[in-house]
Amino acid sequence: MPGPSQLDDPLYAGMAWSRYWRLMRWMSALTFVCVAVALGLLYYLHGLVSVHMYIAAAVGVGFALLLTAALMGLVFMSSGTGHDDCIDDPVSKDISPDE
Repeated sequence: MPGPSQLDDPLYAGMAWSRYWRLMRWMSALTFVCVAVALGLLYYLHGLVSVHMYIAAAVGVGFALLLTAALMGLVFMSSGTGHDDCIDDPVSKDISPDE
């Protein structure tokens, strides 16, 4: 039987979620800097090719960085709060260390 998660406590969950959103604010700022650098580099290398290319590059770089930050932040939050430790895995009990 799995044990209770620390995220069941509202006070602890609020602290964990505030830490997650603080991480996301920093990553949003870093994403804006990376998008500006990427657009500057594209303009330096290719000049003004098409406005649509710059929009697509900005959206692509921004989406990729923010999605990566959001998913990795959730992984860190899940691991850091001990939420991963309270999961009952019946499969791992059937496998011996020698296999």
